[in-house]
Order: sequence, then C-alpha cells, then structure tokens
Amino acid sequence: MLRKVHDLATQDIAAALRALVAAANVQVNRGAVETGVAILEAGGDFAEGAIAHEGQWLGGETLVSFDKQAVAVLAAAGQPARLL
Repeated sequence: MLRKVHDLATQDIAAALRALVAAANVQVNRGAVETGVAILEAGGDFAEGAIAHEGQWLGGETLVSFDKQAVAVLAAAGQPARLL
C-alpha cells in the first residue's frame, strides 16, 4: 500500500500537472506526463505510467513491476504489464 503524504484529490494533482506542462517555459516529455496523468486518474501511480511510457518509447514490450495495483491499472488501460 502506498503511503499518502498529502491531502490533495487526484483530480487536483492531475490539474496541477497539466497546468505545469502547459507553461511556456517548461519542457517535459509530454507523452510520459500524459500517460502518467491518465494512469493516475485511473487509480494508479503517476510514476508507473510515466515509466511505462518511457519503456515503450525505448522499445520495451512489457512493464514489469512489484506494484500490484500499478500492474492492474496499466493492464486495464491496455498497457502490457506484468507483476513480479
């Protein structure tokens, strides 16, 4: 189980990330951020979504993780994922 370190709603975090990415002076891998936010909004972890995107971009076929929830959310979103 993840340790919650804030009292922010998921939609508030997603909105803040989108606003940050939209700033003209911020450069990010938009695909990774968009995938991370989508996985976050689906009940998963932002970082796992971003990592899954980067892995696919680099030629990986399947994300492998110890995070049971992340694997379930990624698989439900159509991303190949496997639990270790």
